[in-house]
Amino acid sequence: MSHSLKLTCHDCGVTNRVPADKLGAGPKCGTCGARLVDGKVHDLSFRDAEKAAKVDDLPLLVDFWAPWCGPCRAMAPESARAAEALRGKARFVKVDTQSHPDATVRYNIRGIPQLLLFDRGREVARLSGARPASQIEAFVRENVALPA
Repeated sequence: MSHSLKLTCHDCGVTNRVPADKLGAGPKCGTCGARLVDGKVHDLSFRDAEKAAKVDDLPLLVDFWAPWCGPCRAMAPESARAAEALRGKARFVKVDTQSHPDATVRYNIRGIPQLLLFDRGREVARLSGARPASQIEAFVRENVALPA
């Protein structure tokens, strides 16, 4: 029997247990039915992103950004490509620092875009500035052990 992973639903915030060998089958939230591993970047509140960072068993990349930030907007499609490339291995979210300024204080963010990588409840690495998808993907692969 395979072990299970905890994943926070990015739609309703409920923590789900998913068998590790079923990640590729597109598991859904037991409460709202949203896909838990969809290869997309989800826009979350700071509170929901923090919960996912603490609870999730898959690595979580959090992009701290703001709508007025040109480099942040330019990096959005690159993050989406990296999220798709790492589907089932890592999950991607973004937090709007203009709407959630407490996030910048909590994580000592001095400039955006700022990527923070979390693995099993702790921050493991940071990457500043706009990056292409290949660099984002490499950043994740270099800093956490990804599932097979």
